[in-house]
Amino acid sequence: MRTARAECTDRILITGERHLRAVLTTYAVHYNTGRARRSLDLRAPDDHPSVTPCPLP
Repeated sequence: MRTARAECTDRILITGERHLRAVLTTYAVHYNTGRARRSLDLRAPDDHPSVTPCPLP
């Protein structure tokens, strides 16, 4: 919950329950498929094995 709040709902003005549900659904898809994970060497869970992550500065 803390990640969703810090990365999503704290940055968006939510206008109602329907809007909140839409925002959280979209964020959940992003979080579970496209967001890089340190445990995966900064790869997203759906990345193809041939994808090389960008090195951190």
